[in-house]
Amino acid sequence: MSDNNDDKTISVSGKKTFSLKRPSVEQGTVRQEMGRGRTKAVVVETRKRRITRPEDENKPQQTISLKPRAPQPAAPKPQPAPEASQAATPAPNKTAPKPQPAKGAVLSNLSAGEMEARRKALESSRIREVEERKQAEVDAKRRAEEEARLAKEREEQARKDKEEAERLAREAAERQVEEEAAALRPQTKKDKEEPVAKGDDDAPRGRGKSDDDGDIRSRSAKPGRPEVPKPTRTKTDGDRRRGKLTLNAALDEDGNARGRSLSAMRRRQEKMRRSQHQEAREKVVREVTLPETITIQELSQRMAERSVDVIKYLMKEGQMMKPGDVIDADLAEIIATDFGHSVKRVSESDVELGIFNIEDDGEHLQSRPPVVTIMGHVDHGKTSLLDAIRNANVVQGEAGGITQHIGAYQVEKNGQKITFIDTPGHAAFTAMRARGAQATDIAILVVAADDSVMPQTIESINHAKAASVPMIVAINKIDKPAADPNKVRTELLQHEVFVESMGGEVLDVEVSALKQMNLNGLLDAILLQSEVLDLKANPDRTAEGVVIEAQLDKGRGSVATVLVQAGTLKTGDILVAGDEWGRVRALVNDLGEQVKEAGPSMPVEILGLQGTPQAGDRFAVVENEARAREVAEYRQRLARDKAAARQSGSRGSLEQMMTQLSDAGVKEFPLLVKGDVQGSIEAIAGAVEKLGTDEVRARIIHSGAGAITESDVSLAEASGAAIIGFNVRANKQARDAAERSGIEIRYYNIIYDLVDDVKAAMSGLLSPERRETFLGNAEILEVFSITKIGKVAGCRVSEGKVERGAGVRLIRDNVVIHEGKLKTLKRFKDEVSEVPSGQECGMAFENYEDIRAGDVIECFRVEMLTRTL
Repeated sequence: MSDNNDDKTISVSGKKTFSLKRPSVEQGTVRQEMGRGRTKAVVVETRKRRITRPEDENKPQQTISLKPRAPQPAAPKPQPAPEASQAATPAPNKTAPKPQPAKGAVLSNLSAGEMEARRKALESSRIREVEERKQAEVDAKRRAEEEARLAKEREEQARKDKEEAERLAREAAERQVEEEAAALRPQTKKDKEEPVAKGDDDAPRGRGKSDDDGDIRSRSAKPGRPEVPKPTRTKTDGDRRRGKLTLNAALDEDGNARGRSLSAMRRRQEKMRRSQHQEAREKVVREVTLPETITIQELSQRMAERSVDVIKYLMKEGQMMKPGDVIDADLAEIIATDFGHSVKRVSESDVELGIFNIEDDGEHLQSRPPVVTIMGHVDHGKTSLLDAIRNANVVQGEAGGITQHIGAYQVEKNGQKITFIDTPGHAAFTAMRARGAQATDIAILVVAADDSVMPQTIESINHAKAASVPMIVAINKIDKPAADPNKVRTELLQHEVFVESMGGEVLDVEVSALKQMNLNGLLDAILLQSEVLDLKANPDRTAEGVVIEAQLDKGRGSVATVLVQAGTLKTGDILVAGDEWGRVRALVNDLGEQVKEAGPSMPVEILGLQGTPQAGDRFAVVENEARAREVAEYRQRLARDKAAARQSGSRGSLEQMMTQLSDAGVKEFPLLVKGDVQGSIEAIAGAVEKLGTDEVRARIIHSGAGAITESDVSLAEASGAAIIGFNVRANKQARDAAERSGIEIRYYNIIYDLVDDVKAAMSGLLSPERRETFLGNAEILEVFSITKIGKVAGCRVSEGKVERGAGVRLIRDNVVIHEGKLKTLKRFKDEVSEVPSGQECGMAFENYEDIRAGDVIECFRVEMLTRTL
């Protein structure tokens, strides 16, 4: 028998010899399994001893030792085996080594019994090796089955853990509202100790301990000794991980206090999720007020939404915008509606709502003094008459006896007060009316009895009529020898002023300012007229009025003379005057005295405005500075826009004026005519009046002889009229005023040219005439569908002709079903301009394809004819 293993040869025969290193040690090599299919070669040494017992006489005692394979030194001479040999210790789960003799050992000195025992040992070792290999395979299979079973158990346990966690989370969500409500209530000592004693899901949030802490506390607790509370400290990420709840810790039956309940863990996770993702709160629908333009940031604040949500909404719609970008009201309304809010649209001018023209309750109205304006020609005694009434020498303070500024004064007659406004001519009166301020209740027309009616007298009459203000004629200077009051009354008839003595309704009083004659009669006439007007106002509301005069004083700043029309103005009120605002620091009456308040129809000077308003601007008291600043900024913006429009020349021309009149539906053409002589003015007025028809007519609001003055420009601005000069020119002040106001002044020296231009301008008010000309008919024979073109009608022209670009009608059963234009007109493959009668062609309509065979196409031409007077 022979066995080859790593160059080691073992032979058993009578002729061969065994090579041995040592007599008592046998050495061999086996393969040791390392697990996972890995093996390692090791050297096996077998020590043997002689068996002395009869039953074990032929069985050698083996001792196996394992060591790494290494080069062996030369074997010494064989030594007898020791008596006390060591027991063999095989490695666990390793193949038993085969007893092999040392290399090159000589076995000739062994007996037959020993050889037989060695042979049996080798056979038993080989059988044992096979059995161990089979057992290892069985063990590996059993281990694989055990691992699969454990993996399945782990998956089942994980599934159960997940179901348990979901169940606990649902229970925690149901108790969350009660726990949060309980946390808000003050807890008693018992309430605070109970969750600690229970140690279940009702523990307070944030009071749980980690598993490690619970274990340490349970190990250190002894019977009869109170548990020492652990000092609190800030939790770290490691503490949070150690405090993770498991089923083993939750189902611990040893009574150990658990660290953190699963409900607390779920609540903390829900809180973190809510902080990262904003939960949808209950929607609060708001009414969002939208101006004409608004920023995205302001819109978000009014909707109580996050601006980032609005930006995301706009990005979804394909618009990349920033919170500071300005959007119009239409887009803002779409955004607010999509976010679930209601919208209230307001215009920019709504900032002035609730400030002016407040309706008063009739129960709170009280009688107020009348406001009287004195008007008339230069040096007819207006200021002297007012001076005589006031018993104050105002004239001596004026340079040259001419009124240089506007003054407002208040006098008392029979316990009733009358407010007088003295104006330089009528410029301020016109300026007030041009700004929409109706400050005057009664106009006193002062006419000198010796000079009678003069040009400025006529202008004053026109102004009073345009403002619809009742007049009282004061015939002054009746003490002069050349005075002729009847001549004044007769000349006033020419200007449609009918006094009572001539059978009219206008009161007339003969007075003398110098001799102070019949002044009481004038005051009685004023009071009588005021009783007829029944003037009333509410003194208990916020003040409202008009600025009569404003100037910049070196020592006092901006000073404005105002007339309170309604309410009571008090010191400390915040008011808006025109495009300026301020707080009233002081009120000064016409006598130079400071007063605390000013009632209706009382003129006062105001100190404290931020800037200087213009004469005729309206003022009103507002509730706070923010509102006043907002209204002032809006008016300043309007003034800038108006100035820019005037610079561009978009206002004041005859053509532009006609367009505005046509849009407004007005059929009157206002004119202001100035000529060199009265005869030319009468001829112009007669020629212009003859141009009128039932649809349009010219209205001369003022005419006079002389140069065009600044007052003419003011009147034209207030009335929206055009200025025509015949053989006259405008002075420098009038030209500057016209340029500032954007009023156009036309100069003529031939009356026919003037009439032709006025006729052409008035013709612009007439709507054009529409004239239709029939061209021809075509019958549809067949309808073709062509790609990229649509339906094309194959037609034969039966009457007249068909032109490209002309209007067409589609007639079916003698009923017009469509009217439009031709898109294409072809003769064979060529595009043609027209097709005569009897020929065939192809036609297609613009934006219409409902055509059928047998329809008739009617072709016509439309002409718009301009109408003339």
